[in-house]
Amino acid sequence: MKSIHEIKFPAHGSPADRGSADKYYGRPCNPHWWPNGTYMGHRVPAEDMTEDEISLYKEAYRNEKDVKDWGDE
Repeated sequence: MKSIHEIKFPAHGSPADRGSADKYYGRPCNPHWWPNGTYMGHRVPAEDMTEDEISLYKEAYRNEKDVKDWGDE
């Protein structure tokens, strides 16, 4: 079993980070990323992303298995 120090998480704000977060919070698939970290600097929308960046976002979105528990609403 890997220790927490061996697990590589996507960089905060990266396409993979944003794809995973969007799925976790129940948001629609909408490729984007933040080069300087989430909500810092400028947001890069899908039309300004490379094919590789969009693929990373979509792969993370598809593979996120956890979902936010919003409790009893």
